[in-house]
Amino acid sequence: MLTLKGKQTYLRPLEPEDLTFIHDIENDESIWEISNTITPYSKYLIKQYLEHAHKDIFEVKQLRLVICNYKHQAIGMIDVFDFDFKNRRAGIGILVRDTENRQKGHGKEALELLTKYCFKHLDLHQLYCNISADNTASLALFKSQGFMEIGLKKDWNFINGIYKNEYLFQLINTDVY
Repeated sequence: MLTLKGKQTYLRPLEPEDLTFIHDIENDESIWEISNTITPYSKYLIKQYLEHAHKDIFEVKQLRLVICNYKHQAIGMIDVFDFDFKNRRAGIGILVRDTENRQKGHGKEALELLTKYCFKHLDLHQLYCNISADNTASLALFKSQGFMEIGLKKDWNFINGIYKNEYLFQLINTDVY
């Protein structure tokens, strides 16, 4: 699908071969804060998830895609969640896994590709994301793609013994793709 292919990055559906990649991400405690996770996942549970990952976004209300470089390496994931077709909106989240792949434009291109896909193919009116106030890289990424800060949730997440603020960002579809 051309909509999901960029100059240096492309997005693809989950495959059974992604089991170890997803297992490693879901069990990496250093990034649990991003997904509000506090429990590990077994390979068995992730395998079950992968077996159902083909289901339609209209049925399961989410879509997870793998971010790949053109060496065909999985370098991250990007998600559409809380898909609300009635109100034509959804949440979006992104993770570029290793620091060696960050700050190279992969996240920016992946976000741009998924935004276009959501607006063109899913006919969404708006996307939103929640970002911790201390996640400067994500704040810069979403701002660079036109997401606007629309709110601050004070003391929203309790992480490692302290409360952290979280911003709510939104992008309204004003273009015709």
